[in-house]
Amino acid sequence: MRTDGGLFAGIFGRGGVRTGDEAWLQAMLDTEAALARALERADLAEPGAGAAVTAAARAGAFDAAELGRQAALTGNPVPPLVRALTAAVPPWAAGAVHHGATSQDILDTAAMLVARDAVEVVLADLAAAAAAAAGLAAAHRDTIMIGRTLLQQAVPVTFGLVAAGWLTAIDEARQGLARVRGERLAVQFGGAAGTLAALGDAGPRVAVLLAGELGLATPLLPWHTDRLRILELAAGLAAAAAALGKIARDVTLLAQSEVAEVHEGGTGRGGSSAMPHKRNPVAAVAILSCTRRVPGLLATLAAAAEQEHQRAAGAWHSEWEPLADLLRLTGSASSWGAELLAGLVVDARRMRANLDQAGGFPLAERVAGLLAPHLGPAAAHDLVAAASAGAAARGASLGDALKSGHAAAALTAAGISPDQVDAALDPAGYLGSAAAFTDAALAAHRLLAARLDS
Repeated sequence: MRTDGGLFAGIFGRGGVRTGDEAWLQAMLDTEAALARALERADLAEPGAGAAVTAAARAGAFDAAELGRQAALTGNPVPPLVRALTAAVPPWAAGAVHHGATSQDILDTAAMLVARDAVEVVLADLAAAAAAAAGLAAAHRDTIMIGRTLLQQAVPVTFGLVAAGWLTAIDEARQGLARVRGERLAVQFGGAAGTLAALGDAGPRVAVLLAGELGLATPLLPWHTDRLRILELAAGLAAAAAALGKIARDVTLLAQSEVAEVHEGGTGRGGSSAMPHKRNPVAAVAILSCTRRVPGLLATLAAAAEQEHQRAAGAWHSEWEPLADLLRLTGSASSWGAELLAGLVVDARRMRANLDQAGGFPLAERVAGLLAPHLGPAAAHDLVAAASAGAAARGASLGDALKSGHAAAALTAAGISPDQVDAALDPAGYLGSAAAFTDAALAAHRLLAARLDS
């Protein structure tokens, strides 16, 4: 497994998620220790054996690199770990180490523990990001800006609605991950082929005790080759990454020099090695650098879900590093996202200036709607389209074009005054349900926050 440090850790390993060798090793040891305690509680191990194994199960006492080298002989690191742990406990307690388990039991349960800790961190960062997005939505509920579709100017929107969209996506991702954390992270304990035959009739009871020791769910039966839990975890992480990637992409576009409607806060960040004048959106770029890698990892885990018979030949092994990377990258993106949104600076005046510079063209739809009852929808559309094309060719505004020539005559004949045209070209009057949608997103966020925090 990868370590948590390194040259690129500041970008890809930001935040509190830990998926390196020490985290995995301790999770495996925690599983072995919990199994020893469960066996003792089931009267299948000597009294005190659970405590003895637990005392020895400290990651710092084992050489992860050496375990990794020995894993080449067995196909996974559990057998050498079991030998080392057995040697580290008193002889009378050795029988409690790994009794009834198989390597996949230990590694799958360890994956659940690593994932649980990581998801807790991601959820906390997503909560912070959501709170910041909610603050932006509330503060800019009525801040008008140009909407953009297919990267072209469209009708007016509000920045509050933009932020509300970010908020809703984050909150939906939070709900998905919270469900996975609460329902789908389960202990794995099935023995060699999922029957727990080595424990006789006591197998199911030990499985329940083991789950209780670790605070994980008890599955209906072992899931060695049923990888839906892994896939649901991966999908939940990918959803969070997608929500964060959308926000980061919007910020990079809105922060372009020619647009300049937002910029990242903070000092000492965003400089260029070659261009001193630049203020790069570092947090947004870092988020995108993490989230761009997520779909491939999700695809790998989805492909690995097809596994043979009772134990897979290779597919299970292929999950370990992609899952660790997915947890790490989503954790980094969520940490960056919380900081990005908390410090995002919104330039409402620049938003209005950019909208005004559009020359009224984004309101063409509204003017056509004003004319439609008098001219018919098709004729109204064609008249406004012709006026827009003529104005664009002359460098004039849509309002000027509508108040002169053929368009003015048509408007006069329809009984529409210049004042009515001016009113139709006021973006504040063509925001539809933007405020209502923003309010609804904020209300839903408050309810979710109360539920998840309770």
